[in-house]
Amino acid sequence: MRRGSAALYLLGSAALLLFANGRNTVAIAAWLAPLVLLRFVRTRRPWLGLPLVCLVMVATWAFQFRGMVPVGDTMFWVIDGLYAVAGILPYLADRWAARRLPGLASTLVFPLTWVASEFLFLRWSPFSSWGTVGYTQYGNLPLVQIVAVTGMAGITFLVGWFAATVNWVWERGLADRRVRRGALCCLATLAGVFLLGGLRLALWQVERPTVRIAALSRPEASIFPNQDLERRFSGRAATAAETMAITAFWEKLADGLLARADAEAAAGAKLVFWNEAALPVMKGDEARLVARGCRLARARRIYLGMAMGTIDPMAARWLDNKLVLIAPDGTVAWQYRKARPVPGGEAAHAVPSDGRLRTLDTPLGRLSTAICFDMDFPELLRQAGRAGAQVVLVPASDWPAIDPWHAQMAAFRAIEEGFSMIRQAHNGLSLAVDYQGHVLAHEDDLESASRSMVAEVPVAGARTPYALWGDLFAWCAVGAALVILILAARGAATLPEASAAPE
Repeated sequence: MRRGSAALYLLGSAALLLFANGRNTVAIAAWLAPLVLLRFVRTRRPWLGLPLVCLVMVATWAFQFRGMVPVGDTMFWVIDGLYAVAGILPYLADRWAARRLPGLASTLVFPLTWVASEFLFLRWSPFSSWGTVGYTQYGNLPLVQIVAVTGMAGITFLVGWFAATVNWVWERGLADRRVRRGALCCLATLAGVFLLGGLRLALWQVERPTVRIAALSRPEASIFPNQDLERRFSGRAATAAETMAITAFWEKLADGLLARADAEAAAGAKLVFWNEAALPVMKGDEARLVARGCRLARARRIYLGMAMGTIDPMAARWLDNKLVLIAPDGTVAWQYRKARPVPGGEAAHAVPSDGRLRTLDTPLGRLSTAICFDMDFPELLRQAGRAGAQVVLVPASDWPAIDPWHAQMAAFRAIEEGFSMIRQAHNGLSLAVDYQGHVLAHEDDLESASRSMVAEVPVAGARTPYALWGDLFAWCAVGAALVILILAARGAATLPEASAAPE
């Protein structure tokens, strides 16, 4: 291959990768970028191509997730490098093994090793499913129904298999009968996934009735009266008078949210909750605040989800980030503490959780909850799926760089586990979806004047295969990747593949 062509492949893949994931995702770029990069890797010698691919991976990942990872600059580049290594491995495996395997088997190296490396790396990563290619396909409802069976790994496999199959056709041409059959097999699989997903949407429509749920965001940008008091309180240097001024400010925040909840109940909402840690409260004042919520829930006969951040200034772990759910009789149904604090500042200061999701059978359906970053962990939300949760409340708090990406990520948990989700975010996209991913309501807190979202949410859920067997598909892909690499190492191919000769 001429060097000019190789350079075009590299530059083309780099341009596509900028938009193949993360902050500025273009869905089709996620399919085309690996196709073109695989062409480059297959046609260049490793000693020349590998450094260039590493550079492209590092640079494009940094662009894709700029501002989205809440860590310092040094740690960001460490994470960037780790993601780049995990991303390169499938290309290297394909470069080494595909030529050693016959026929259709050669096209499976890349998708299987991609699923394996992505799945194993993200299970280890403190950011869990962040970076999974499947998130780029948000909104493609027929395709994303597959996650109810395979989890996110199913989309990764399809994208990878498409890239490898197109490269095989590119190298061998359709005159070869094996290539025609292999390409037809890949296309038939893709068509089948889209067809079955479409049939699920058309024939198994989301059941009614629905329940009216109101979700509120705190309108104030900060939980402190001013920046000076915030610095002094955070540095544990606030005087008694300053602490009293801060708690008085928090009392006004509570007055506002409780009054708005009362108005939504009067308008017909059967359940009201608000965004993550919307109500800051001193540990000594928590019982009094909860009692106010109990009185409101009992008076209006509603379920009230009080998302609060309880602060104990004297404790090493001073933040208790939780949701207190109050039943219509005025009793506390549960207190759920955030299971996965965000790595960095929150994780260092948060009170540890027991890691168990709560469920409650109600006339509104079986309720559960998770808080913000919890929704990025499929294995955590599997508890809700296996418990048969039908409606999951998600108080959240975002920032502009992850808006609307983070809300869209959460929607995949609803499809995987078979529940409806209503997610209320401060400084981000609030989103309500049913268990097939249909958007029921949305509101961007950064642009909304009301800072509220009302949705008619189905009270029924759906039992999904993924909720039953979890990451079985991904683990099978890990096993199959090992087998296919062993076969390649043992020289299983009986005929050499006519891949383009590397320079």
